[in-house]
Amino acid sequence: MTDTIATKPLLRVLAGERLAIPPIWLMRQAGRYLPEYRAIRERAGSFLKLCFAPELAAEATLQPIRRFGFDAAILFSDILVVPHALGQPVTFESGEGPRLDALSDPKALARLRREIDHGVLAPVYETIARVRGELPPDVTFLGFCGAPWTLATYMIAGRGTAEQLPARLFAYRHPQAFADLIGLLVEASTDYLARQFAAGVEAVQIFDSWAGILPADEFQKWCIEPVAQIVAALRKRIPSAKVIGFPRGAGTELRRYLAAVPIDAVGLDWMIEPGFARDCVQPLRPVQGNLDPLALVVGGEALDRATDNVLGAFAAAPFIFNLGHGVLPDTPIVHVERLIARVRGAARGG
Repeated sequence: MTDTIATKPLLRVLAGERLAIPPIWLMRQAGRYLPEYRAIRERAGSFLKLCFAPELAAEATLQPIRRFGFDAAILFSDILVVPHALGQPVTFESGEGPRLDALSDPKALARLRREIDHGVLAPVYETIARVRGELPPDVTFLGFCGAPWTLATYMIAGRGTAEQLPARLFAYRHPQAFADLIGLLVEASTDYLARQFAAGVEAVQIFDSWAGILPADEFQKWCIEPVAQIVAALRKRIPSAKVIGFPRGAGTELRRYLAAVPIDAVGLDWMIEPGFARDCVQPLRPVQGNLDPLALVVGGEALDRATDNVLGAFAAAPFIFNLGHGVLPDTPIVHVERLIARVRGAARGG
């Protein structure tokens, strides 16, 4: 075990160690529920401008570390910077989410670059360098990307849609064109993650937020195989790269996912049955999760019960405490403080 891993609880878990006090961080821990975040978001003028403003993005990354003392900082950015750097411009409409120029037919794929433009992403790498120099020595720095399937759903529809039907239909109607798009995203995502490691992140998470909407054979083709390719290619460049996979909604397919994808830990959403995850998933890899974000919104005894249930299910083996998805904007700060105190206090027996 290296000195770096020895001083960072989250890296210790990714190396397979069970800790008496599990490390904790939260997806979307930098966001609208924090007044300091809202202030810099207003300064930036738009969400995408904030992602590409290194000084402000670094501040957004560090804010939850200063306020809460999480065990990991996650780079402030967005999964859709990859399509943006492939030549599909992205905008974010207030209250409505991302907008892209939809790739509605196979001919539209010709508008994309054949390689990711790292010049477009240079501000992201600068953000990483800024944050790395300011993190406490025991805090792990996480980078991330979106998985090819999830990115493709937004690229084809031009926005988030119910069950991402445009991408599912495109994959059935134009399987070769869809495979070409996925292949392009595999290469682009691998390059992007490798540059993040070079800039200073210590581990990465691959978000497959729409994995759970696919039938089994499509899940194999568009979720399992592309992410396995990314991890294998990344490890050829960076053999020590630590990777967390988060195929949201995968359920019992997690066993097949973990058999094929050589990740170091797997994120669990709040919908998975705890006994199955404990008995069938956690023996295969360290797990991360999986508190319902709504329990964090509600707080009080409901939050305490839900927190204790997660700890009771998973804390006896290698485990990272997190939500089953991201922090919701109307989450009270005091509830986050209560959660952290309970995770760290309960683990001590306090």
